[in-house]
Amino acid sequence: MQRLNAITFKQLRALDAVCQSGAISTAAEMLSLTPPAVHSQLRALEEVFGCALVNRGQGGFAPTEQGAALLTAFRTARAALERAVHQIETLGKGLSGTVVLGVVSTAKYFAPHLVAMLRSEFPDIDVVLRIGNRARIIQMIETGDLDLVIMGRPPRLPAVVARSIGDHPHLLVAPPGHPLTRIAQVTPDDILSQPFVMREPGSGTRILTMRFLDEIGEGREFAYTEMESNETIKQAVAAGLGVAILSGHTVHEELKSGRLVSIPAERLPIVRHWFVLHAAGQELSQPAIRIMDWIVSNPDRFLPGGARSAARF
Repeated sequence: MQRLNAITFKQLRALDAVCQSGAISTAAEMLSLTPPAVHSQLRALEEVFGCALVNRGQGGFAPTEQGAALLTAFRTARAALERAVHQIETLGKGLSGTVVLGVVSTAKYFAPHLVAMLRSEFPDIDVVLRIGNRARIIQMIETGDLDLVIMGRPPRLPAVVARSIGDHPHLLVAPPGHPLTRIAQVTPDDILSQPFVMREPGSGTRILTMRFLDEIGEGREFAYTEMESNETIKQAVAAGLGVAILSGHTVHEELKSGRLVSIPAERLPIVRHWFVLHAAGQELSQPAIRIMDWIVSNPDRFLPGGARSAARF
């Protein structure tokens, strides 16, 4: 209890920001503090526990085992406090309040437009957008940081309640004039002979790509390069560094402009679905219910190509 009384919210926010950004200077910017102030908060917190809470490696600062345990507790407590604040605001204003909407990186190409539409439809509801790769979004579901989530395949854990929105086609894309565009019937061997550009571990698009290539190649090895964003992958493919499997909604504009082309082949496109979901057992606020119902009822208004877009790619 004595240690608990010595901990401050500012110290925990400093630890969270440093571990999230990997750098004290970036964490200071996030918190509108000076780097020495962030360092001081971190040192004070480590003195309370008598152990290191972060380690510095090649990729920047990362939590130690003790730091990770403290971060999990802090994020859970912060999410609970935010829910309490939202609930109090909603009680005070009727159906008004805040809804935190998390989306996977692939959805960021239509998510801002969706949020703009939601704010227009529901001016009394403040819709806050959070974007991350699949692993990060799942982590935020676990810690209760999100009211609603838009993503592809729902996770097995944590348990969620999911409602389908519409098609989520994935295409094999290449630059115009690529050798695959001159083959009448593209075979698995043709596909596996190409260098691939794919997302980082933890990305849903990477999981889908690896699974597809493993299936058509029956475990055969293939060459690939990792990149950490869909934008970088699109630029790499356009520059001729390889081919990629990407969401049709990610490359919608590039296909329209002719900067990239879709390669037709057996089992392509890979058609998955978009879902809007929330953690099972989570009691949704009235604003969150209104937002979720609107998203399910109006996919044609925000999904590129509409709810049945697979046939258009």
